[in-house]
Amino acid sequence: MNATPSLAAEMQSATSEIFLLDADTLAVVDANQAARLNLGYDSAALSGLDAYALAPALDRTALAELLAGLGEDVGAQVGLRTRLRRSDGSSYPAKLTLLRIVRDGRRLLLAIGDDLSLEHAAVLALEQYQARFNAIVDHTPGLVYQFVLHPDGRADFPYLSEGCPALLGLSVFELQHDASLFEALILPEDRKGYHESMQASREELAAWNWEGRIWIDAWKDVKWINLRATPHLLADGALQWDGIMTNITASRQAQEELQRSRERLAELTAHIEHVKEQERTRIAREIHDDLGGNLTAIKMALAMLAARLPDDQPALLDKANYLDDLVDRSIEAVHRISLDLRPTTLDLGLVAALEWQAREFEKQLGIPVLLRFADPDIVLDPDHATALFRIFQETLTNIAKHAGATRVTVSLRRQRQHLLLTICDNGRGIQPADRLKPHSFGLRGMSERASALGGTLALSAAPGGGTMVTIKIRLADPGVAGSARTSNTAQQE
Repeated sequence: MNATPSLAAEMQSATSEIFLLDADTLAVVDANQAARLNLGYDSAALSGLDAYALAPALDRTALAELLAGLGEDVGAQVGLRTRLRRSDGSSYPAKLTLLRIVRDGRRLLLAIGDDLSLEHAAVLALEQYQARFNAIVDHTPGLVYQFVLHPDGRADFPYLSEGCPALLGLSVFELQHDASLFEALILPEDRKGYHESMQASREELAAWNWEGRIWIDAWKDVKWINLRATPHLLADGALQWDGIMTNITASRQAQEELQRSRERLAELTAHIEHVKEQERTRIAREIHDDLGGNLTAIKMALAMLAARLPDDQPALLDKANYLDDLVDRSIEAVHRISLDLRPTTLDLGLVAALEWQAREFEKQLGIPVLLRFADPDIVLDPDHATALFRIFQETLTNIAKHAGATRVTVSLRRQRQHLLLTICDNGRGIQPADRLKPHSFGLRGMSERASALGGTLALSAAPGGGTMVTIKIRLADPGVAGSARTSNTAQQE
């Protein structure tokens, strides 16, 4: 009696699952350790099974046709995919390779099985990842894309999401067939910025960020788009950007409208300041001319009356002297109020006005003010001179209220086509939070005045401590300055 065929020793220790099957009945003759362990059967249990018990999903007719095509030649082989069932009822995907062999004159099939569980898990994970990616991309507002620039200058879009038609008015097929269609959408005046930003990203391998306008011919409309992408080099020397394009038309329109609103507000603020200065000038002139003139006349009439009083009426003389002192104080008040409304020194120029205000500050607070005027003959139009003077006044007021300073330094100088007014104190300094206080209208007013002049106002730490205020405005050309000076002289006359 012939012994039952068995697997060779090297097959018994193989890591792949190996079965020895009867070629006619497909019954299991032998199986290696890897097969027994994975299936959960011992040798005795396996010997009572056939291929259909191990793989219930096998179709008998299809398997018969497959084996018939195998022929009778020893060494011929075929492959199939199925699921093998374990002893506990669970199953796993496997690839079976069947080979014809002959052992001791008996026709056998050698079945080599490869467990595909990891492969299937990887495919499933990839499918899940792809599904999540598609879900995210499909719900992303805008266009997710890949853009490649080849060493020979060619460009293409290897990947474009389904947002392409909605954003660009072009199908994915059109843009992938001809990448130059995208650049053709960009308005001519914006293409230079597009190329410059691409080149900067290419040279520095830094993020590509560009905003520009495109023309959508299908809708006869202009859109603002934002392009953000990250570059990385490919093996062939090409550069690929992975990024997203979004429609920012609404936000750009809102920004432009906000900018227009700010400009209109700045114009209104400048107009209001101009009207206020005109009204101050008018009121100061009326107070000085009318009230001052009336008070002077009253003083003269009072002096004449006092001179006619009899010497034997000391009480009346005291009353007259009291009234004369009262008129003097009123004249001084009129003079002070007029100067507060509009210093007459402004008519003599900005430098004279700054010097007067500095001396008044010293007189009132006892804080010395050092003046450094590189060009005492600087001439500005009246509006600019008044605005700079008011900023200077407000700065001194802030120093008096908050700085705790013992010295102030003021410089006024030209810097090419600009005029710089710098006020430094040696006080406690200003904190960043102080600028954000809800009621810090002084600082805001100073900044608005500077902006109305087309200039800037900057706050910084002064050398050695304290605060430095720097106002920078652009000087008008000599022709404009001369015309402003002539106009101012004519108004004074």
